[in-house]
Amino acid sequence: MILRVAVYNMEWMRDLFHPDGTPITTGKDGKRSRSLAAIIKALQVDFLGVVEGPDTLVSGAKTSSGQLLAWANEFIPGHTFSAVHGFPSSGQQELGALFDHTKIKVLFTPETRDGERFNEPFLMDTTNRMIKEQYKHYRPPLELSILGLDDQLFSRVIIAHTKSKGIFDKVDYARFEQLSQRDRLRLFGECMHIRERCNQYLAKGQNVIVMGDINDGFELDFYENRFSKSAVELLLGDTWKPEWILRSVLPKPKLTAYGWTPYSGKYVDRITGDEFNVLIDHILVSRGIRILRGQVWNPSLEQDDPLIQGLRNELFHAADHFPIFAELET
Repeated sequence: MILRVAVYNMEWMRDLFHPDGTPITTGKDGKRSRSLAAIIKALQVDFLGVVEGPDTLVSGAKTSSGQLLAWANEFIPGHTFSAVHGFPSSGQQELGALFDHTKIKVLFTPETRDGERFNEPFLMDTTNRMIKEQYKHYRPPLELSILGLDDQLFSRVIIAHTKSKGIFDKVDYARFEQLSQRDRLRLFGECMHIRERCNQYLAKGQNVIVMGDINDGFELDFYENRFSKSAVELLLGDTWKPEWILRSVLPKPKLTAYGWTPYSGKYVDRITGDEFNVLIDHILVSRGIRILRGQVWNPSLEQDDPLIQGLRNELFHAADHFPIFAELET
């Protein structure tokens, strides 16, 4: 089977809905929704991981998937999408997915054993001191299974939006250093926990896809040198088990004077005020999946792609990230 998949951080999508969960159709929010819809239609995806989706209330009175479907009904008429969501987050940004129900089935298939679910606290040794510390996912990763219409498993999928490294409080340099290290270790803990689940899937002979806004890249900064690891490389896996290593659908990023390329977003250095290009959105796949094509839908990079250039204005104004697209085969 060949699937077209993408992951898209749609930047505070909750702002595009009225309090009752119906989509806003007018003003700047309605305009942004139309831009997002134009991009999704052009992607022609069978499966779209949604980061920063609309809220799910614990009461169930309003769900992320219900709002995503209402949004698609409003802005993508004639679509064949269904929607799915998982455990609600403790914040205001949810993980979800839209998928073409005429081609695939997608099920929410979380771990069911006590102490192993993504919405529960977990223990992880993030400092290699043989001391496990307790962490909890701020946004529980979304565990899904993609199946063909014949019920054959294509892949297990984990959609993640891991801990931001940004510090938004007013702090002195000593406090900034303390918070930076704390946030980095929490990011490592979350990605180590996700990687443990990947190993469980791979041990069963199942394919794995990890996608989302990981808030980290490859060998990017001082802290990754200090801790001798990055969150993305933790997700990729252990070199002592090469058959279990995940691969990025994108080429290895290169460092330029403006940051990394390819890039999916920009980061503003709070000390210098400079903008820095970053690749923090990823699709990683296991070896049982063949990567036919991988691309960041970034109009500044894809100068020769008429489809992306035709959506240049929409891509720059719809969200503060660019979608990651891949064509995959099993």
